Amino acid sequence: MGDHPTPELLPAQPQVERALVEEVANDYQEFAENGWPDPLEDYLAERYRIDVSAEYAGAPIKNPWGKASGQLSMTARQVAEDVQAGLGFVVLKTVIAEDESGGRAMQDWAVQESRMVVEPITGQSGTRGWTVSWKGRGWWGTFDEYLQLIRDAQQIASSEGTLIVPSCKYHLPGIGENGWNEAEYRHTTALLLNAWRSGGDAVSPMPLEKDFSPTLAGSERAAQQKQILQWLQTVPRLIRSGVDEAAQVRVGLKLFNALFDDQFQLDMLRAIHESDQPPDFFIYGNRLFDPEREFEGTRGIAYGGPDLSDRNLRVMSRFAAEQDSMLPWSATGNIHSGKIALEYALRGASSFQLHTFFQLPGSEYTAVVGNKTQKALHELYFHPQQGLIVWLHHLAGVLRLPTKPIRLKDTVGKAGQLVIDEND
Repeated sequence: MGDHPTPELLPAQPQVERALVEEVANDYQEFAENGWPDPLEDYLAERYRIDVSAEYAGAPIKNPWGKASGQLSMTARQVAEDVQAGLGFVVLKTVIAEDESGGRAMQDWAVQESRMVVEPITGQSGTRGWTVSWKGRGWWGTFDEYLQLIRDAQQIASSEGTLIVPSCKYHLPGIGENGWNEAEYRHTTALLLNAWRSGGDAVSPMPLEKDFSPTLAGSERAAQQKQILQWLQTVPRLIRSGVDEAAQVRVGLKLFNALFDDQFQLDMLRAIHESDQPPDFFIYGNRLFDPEREFEGTRGIAYGGPDLSDRNLRVMSRFAAEQDSMLPWSATGNIHSGKIALEYALRGASSFQLHTFFQLPGSEYTAVVGNKTQKALHELYFHPQQGLIVWLHHLAGVLRLPTKPIRLKDTVGKAGQLVIDEND
């Protein structure tokens, strides 16, 4: 497609003192067998002088890690496990919007997963990673069941400081369709907000992800670039039409990787930033789509792995370089280490949401205690070569950041400064 790889901004090894690496390695082994102190954020502040508080949708969160929308966030039990593990936020499974009569314009996306397969994948760069294949799409239960999930999740998370985020797929006009189903937007948004508030927080604005699913890339709805740009510039206004005051909801657009070149990805990002009514934040970027890839008799499925993060980082490097300011955004796409999370942070991401990394085979985690979310967080924080702790200390040195404490927030959007400093 005429695209070129963007080298990672961070070197192969962190430039930190050996004593720090040894300290982290000791905790890595200790916590793998016995679990870590609670609350972990306090331990990190005291022992390593790092502040991992972050932001999602402009709202404060205790740490930057979140569960991306999908089959791992569709029951109260799953949410409870993630809250127990200490995630900063959880994005619920994507519900399909409906109007007052129960009609769903995007009903074709309410497809139940029959089976999932987690498997290794090798990117074009030769780097190995993981991807998850399945045939399902959005929430296949009733809308009332989803509203109850929101209420339950809010109650579970309220005392632990984990942010709960609904996700929704609203009507998008396809080729030959005239107009938007505005009644669907109004009805759905109002009910989502009511459930979110009745379950816990009655004051704060509700964060809401509008899901532009990767499967849209293989749909006739995404056949025209002009149409996609119109979606991006229209949807925020329609979502806000469902609430009394626009400030009651924070609208986030989850941008997908279209079947076009990098230039069109940049066009999508520019479109939301130049819109008369832009979203409050965005999520970048959803999985790649391969129209030839097959899974259980279905041709054309989404996939992740190294090619996904390579493209996302490449595009966001270009976009960040041309922007004086950027909307808040949450990163997703092959986030499997603290190091790659910080690659996203340097390009402007203030939080990180993962999916595949929470469901790898047990042998891929060092920890032998806790649920898979806890085992994944153990790797993300404490891995002696790839974890967030050592790489935050690395960035504090090369970016000359304040060190009492070292704040994750201070790394956000510093790609340009990093390049300048390292070329001094």
